[in-house]
Amino acid sequence: MKSTLSSVALLAAIFVAQSAVAATEPTPSATSSVRITEVAPWSSGNSPVGDDWFELTNTGSISISISGWKIDDNSYAFGNAVALNGVTTIAAHESVIFIETSGTNTAAGNLNAFVNTWFGGNKPAGLKIGSYTGNGVGLSSSSDAVTVFDSTGAVQAVVAFGASPIGPYATFDNAIGQNGGTISTLSAIGANGAFKAVGDATEIGSPGTIAAVPEPESYAMLLAGLGLMGFVARRRSK
Repeated sequence: MKSTLSSVALLAAIFVAQSAVAATEPTPSATSSVRITEVAPWSSGNSPVGDDWFELTNTGSISISISGWKIDDNSYAFGNAVALNGVTTIAAHESVIFIETSGTNTAAGNLNAFVNTWFGGNKPAGLKIGSYTGNGVGLSSSSDAVTVFDSTGAVQAVVAFGASPIGPYATFDNAIGQNGGTISTLSAIGANGAFKAVGDATEIGSPGTIAAVPEPESYAMLLAGLGLMGFVARRRSK
């Protein structure tokens, strides 16, 4: 009997351990011009907004449709993803905001709270603010990720992040346009358009505004240029 119980316990332990293994971050589409440029995973517990939010930016030169697009966290699973609502297109070089709607909160209530907190009730002209809601997509302030899928399930943008600041509450700033991997830079007043929230002096970010993010083609040209400089430097050293 003891042997049987031990075997059952061992199998249970193996199952738990396997379940605890983190999902592998997917590789985003190489042709995607969309970037997750800002994340506030602490907003649900440390802001009058009462829910987390992130910023999505189109770094390309043409408008794109995001109809049918979805978001998941660090389970990176299209099957777990929930719909992005309220915004259907992102113009070239435009940044839009998506706020989670959790519990008894409403999308309209969160929008008003967001505008009051960050802009003193005066939403910047043209700023688009959407929403998303569903089980299992709340962002953790200890560490998590934002994964954005298109309507076919292809990953268009993904970033992971570590523990949120304890205060002041600065957003994770990805104005450089990294797609994939972990971002760690925190927003700083005066950098990449960041400012102190009008309605809450403990919050720092730049919702709806970023420095110019290089287009994917620009990264390729930059890398090619660096490679050429390295080649020339090696030739001169010989």
